[in-house]
Amino acid sequence: MTAPAGELTIRPFADDDWPRVWAIIEPVLRAGETFPFSPELEEDEAYQLWVQTPTATWVAEDERQGLVGCYYLKPNQPRLGDHVCNCGYIVAGSARGRGIGGALCRHSQRVALQFGFRAMQYNLVVATNESAIRTWQRNGMTVIGRLPGAFRHPRHGDVDALIMYRWLTSI
Repeated sequence: MTAPAGELTIRPFADDDWPRVWAIIEPVLRAGETFPFSPELEEDEAYQLWVQTPTATWVAEDERQGLVGCYYLKPNQPRLGDHVCNCGYIVAGSARGRGIGGALCRHSQRVALQFGFRAMQYNLVVATNESAIRTWQRNGMTVIGRLPGAFRHPRHGDVDALIMYRWLTSI
């Protein structure tokens, strides 16, 4: 029996979390179906992208399963566009379908406001990632653009990617 999402603790990333975070994100990155990073990305490069470069990284922990997800938060653009943030989320395969992605999304929106961001933008939501799209829409994200054939999917070929956006002062 797994813990429901209501028993989830979302907390800031700590350095000793990295091996467990890597165990969650590595299979997703290797699959090459949802993130634009190379499926051959080395662990140290992933650490830089997921932990060192972002403004903050958070982990979701469940008392029965341990770490079950994570996200990073960073400015989407430099300087005059740095009031809009960008996030990347990954939920462990064994924990999907429990509302963890939605919990991470809601948490990131609150944290973004605390960091002074006023909006959130997802730049490349792969159109075949339908469960993520539904989750983001349920949490206030709106599709504001469609990029035809912008993602080279390993099974489906070139697929569309969505740009999603939310003005955060409405939460």
